[in-house]
Amino acid sequence: MRSAFSFLKQLNLFFSVSLVFAFVSTLPAQSPQPSQTKLWEEFSGEKALAHVQRLVDFGPRPPGSDALEKSRDYVDNQLRLAGWQVTRQAFTDDTPRGKVRFVNLIGRCPAQAKTAPSFLLCSHYDTKTFDAIRFVGANDSGSSTGLLLELARVLGQHPNLAAKIELVFFDGEEAYEKFSETDGLYGSRYFAKQLGRGGPKQFRGGLLFDMVGDRSLDVTLPADSPAGMVRDIFASAEALKLRSYFTYLDRELIDDHTPLNAIGIPTLDVIDFDFAWWHTADDTIDKLSAQSLQIVGSVALYYLAESALANTAQK
Repeated sequence: MRSAFSFLKQLNLFFSVSLVFAFVSTLPAQSPQPSQTKLWEEFSGEKALAHVQRLVDFGPRPPGSDALEKSRDYVDNQLRLAGWQVTRQAFTDDTPRGKVRFVNLIGRCPAQAKTAPSFLLCSHYDTKTFDAIRFVGANDSGSSTGLLLELARVLGQHPNLAAKIELVFFDGEEAYEKFSETDGLYGSRYFAKQLGRGGPKQFRGGLLFDMVGDRSLDVTLPADSPAGMVRDIFASAEALKLRSYFTYLDRELIDDHTPLNAIGIPTLDVIDFDFAWWHTADDTIDKLSAQSLQIVGSVALYYLAESALANTAQK
């Protein structure tokens, strides 16, 4: 009796499992669910701040210095890790301190072999030359460089969108003495000059980032900013409930957007010029926050996806 009972139990279990398997096999196949994460939600202020820390650790980074060369190698490597191809645009220019070699770094997505980029994302990565103080430029230019590297990481995961973008890290933004037609903006002036030689402009717009990590964030768009771009940036910030962090500056600014605007590429300077430690030894990383970088990066990506490149597929 014990063996017969055992046999019946095993037979019953067999039929039960078979019925379950047959039922499951009739269910429709479930396709993988696409990620619901929005492009602007992929940005990490913490990762951007970590880049800033690495740059600050190199110390003062004026043009021609060993520290700037280390920074250049770091930016180059991070772009390549994110899937971008990097070109070094090297040139020599006259400065109040003699001839200096500058190097712009240009990042392009491999998908651009078939599609020419149409929008610029820019930052400078040098620091101002000081003889009397140790200027590490955590906010100026560490914050914008770190932010642009994190933008590169996010965009690198969306090749069709990245193909529309060219990343530019300008060397020699800072003037040695005073901004003029021959002092300051060395990298952006050279970059714009090379574009001007190419005939019709392929870029229909650009964003320049500068000093965007201040803990007390107040992005101050220059008064002469392209009106349409300002409207769309404000709308992007409003959509993310971050509008209170963006306002107008009460005057114009000379920055790396100036040469680009001069050759007909409308470029918006996204800058927080209300920074008490500007061009002082106290421009250190403790004055910055990941949250501020998160705010600017998120708004920039929303603007790109929903306004500037709205007709471009993100995947």
